Amino acid sequence: MFDPVEFEKKQAELAQLLSEKFGASSGDLQRRMRKVGRRVPKRLHKAAKTITDAEAQAGHPKLRQFIDPAAVNRAYADIRTYLKTIDVTDRRKSAVLSVLGGLSFNLLLAVALLLGFLLWQGLL
Repeated sequence: MFDPVEFEKKQAELAQLLSEKFGASSGDLQRRMRKVGRRVPKRLHKAAKTITDAEAQAGHPKLRQFIDPAAVNRAYADIRTYLKTIDVTDRRKSAVLSVLGGLSFNLLLAVALLLGFLLWQGLL
């Protein structure tokens, strides 16, 4: 049986996790997942769609009986498990290192091209 109170608690927990891990702090679950974008797998977007569809059906008394609680719980567990495994500091550290790596490569390439040009012109 579908329990609306438990459903709201689960949605609040997912909203909190999305806010903590990705900074998606406004809007409903679908809007938050859109803000997260491709930083999460496609299967999580599908799971969020399942939860959003269940939320739309929960507002109508006759449609509420067609909600599959097992699918909603499975989607919730899938999203929650993935979000719990994300380490925010590691993600930020890898982003900074990626930018610094690209910058250092470009700097080395520019120096090598400058040296090559100077050798070609006979200035070195």
